[in-house]
Amino acid sequence: MSIKTENADLKPLFEPVSIGAFEAKNRIFMAPLTRSRSEAKTNEQTGLHALYYVQRAGAGLIVGEATQISKQGQGYAWTPGIFTESQVESWKVVTDAVHEAGGRIFCQLWHVGAISHPVFQPDGGQPVSASAWTPDGEAFVGDRHEDGPQVPFQESRALRTDEIPGLIEDYRHAAKCAADAGFDGVEVHCANNYLIDQFIRSATNDRDDDYGGSLDNRLRLMREVVDAVCDVLPADRVGVRLSPQGGPGGTEDAQPEETYPAAAKALAGRGLAYLHVIRPNSHTGEGKDESGDKILHRMREAFDGPFVANGNFQPEEAARWIADGHADAVTFGRLFLANPDLPERIAQDGPYNEPDEETFYGGGAEGYTDYPSLEQVDDALPA
Repeated sequence: MSIKTENADLKPLFEPVSIGAFEAKNRIFMAPLTRSRSEAKTNEQTGLHALYYVQRAGAGLIVGEATQISKQGQGYAWTPGIFTESQVESWKVVTDAVHEAGGRIFCQLWHVGAISHPVFQPDGGQPVSASAWTPDGEAFVGDRHEDGPQVPFQESRALRTDEIPGLIEDYRHAAKCAADAGFDGVEVHCANNYLIDQFIRSATNDRDDDYGGSLDNRLRLMREVVDAVCDVLPADRVGVRLSPQGGPGGTEDAQPEETYPAAAKALAGRGLAYLHVIRPNSHTGEGKDESGDKILHRMREAFDGPFVANGNFQPEEAARWIADGHADAVTFGRLFLANPDLPERIAQDGPYNEPDEETFYGGGAEGYTDYPSLEQVDDALPA
């Protein structure tokens, strides 16, 4: 169902846009949002997740929550996986419901690398990264550690060169699982200082093999993973997410203005569905550095396909970015979290529900599927 707005400044958000293999009904996309509500032992989804995503099926595209490609790839409590048959079956409930509601949904393929803890790792081993490294901060382990839900990160080990083919195969397998689960496509998570980004960033990569040293080498894993995923799915059903600045663990690349446009250029010419780029925001950084926008503009110029921007956008600014040609669509995170019918709310300039940070991670329906829609608000008003 198409939505119209009387606000001329917002109209760019409601124009359809070609995204790879399909046409999105609007340019208001839902960002991937970790909510930590999956089954603890199996990392499966439930009917509650189906309801959550169906409520938000008015998005031009839903990019599903970050979903680990393997047991090694997990770094947070109660996050979903996409590598076992039971996980595939659990996701089918979600994708079928979204499609029935007229929406489209991509699966974000995720390996956190060092942003993990031994409680999640096979046989309690060290998390892996581009190089040995101890992230700043704490791991969210839920009920899996005697010291509480958050414990300090531990040192990761460098992924051995002979392990990389197996890692790439894990991405290939997860992409096939996502297709079997009924997703419309996948987004390869190369952002937020997780594993692939740890290979890209100079601060976390001091390797001396073919995956370290030069910028071209640091981009190698990203290229090879995207190639592997495109062996399974048509390229026009594959997106990639990058973040030039910030992210968990406390590291930066020494020259993001060079590194990330180069990464965008390395992804050009493949016919990908889109490139999804995060500017500094409350999750990935301070969000005050205007150079972040300049890097995004350079990445937009370097990439030859649809460009999706993210990072604390309000509707008016998002519409300006689209009107000015800086982006083809914008993903909204917290606004979509708290406003399941966000496109309708934007069309009439609000009002907007305020997100409850206390219920962001873990729990059940509260703060997840109980945010009221405009229709529910209207029904609750006195006659």
